[in-house]
Amino acid sequence: MGIDRVLAEAEAAKASLYQHFGCKDQLVASYLERRTAEARAHLEAYLADTPSAQRALRFFDWVVEWAESKDFRGCPLQHTVTELPDASHPARAIAHGQREWFSERFLEWATAAGPKDAKATARAMMVLFDGAVAGSEVDGPQRARDARWMAKRLLAG
Repeated sequence: MGIDRVLAEAEAAKASLYQHFGCKDQLVASYLERRTAEARAHLEAYLADTPSAQRALRFFDWVVEWAESKDFRGCPLQHTVTELPDASHPARAIAHGQREWFSERFLEWATAAGPKDAKATARAMMVLFDGAVAGSEVDGPQRARDARWMAKRLLAG
């Protein structure tokens, strides 16, 4: 979507864009920042009542539900990184921060689940998550169900 269309749909002037965001790149970064904050809050609420040792697997239940939802269009961060190859783009910093957040959660959840090598399990869960989301966008939610199946076995050791 071009900036002129964004401004038309927002019924805003270019001056407003530059006053609030400085540039189009910062607008994209601000949008992603809001989306990641919403996603984190939603996921934390989803897992709140789940015992720590079961959160890793319960996370993949969330991924399955997301992939099965009628509005599923893949991961906005994966799309952003694909569309914005410039490593210095501010939106890529948001994507990187979200990956770090997920890496920390996967390590926390894997440690609580108790597999032999929690660090390797956490890294593998990141790969499963990436594949589940990208694969579900192309093939449908079965890829998310496959990732959950594999996560269960991985966590069981």
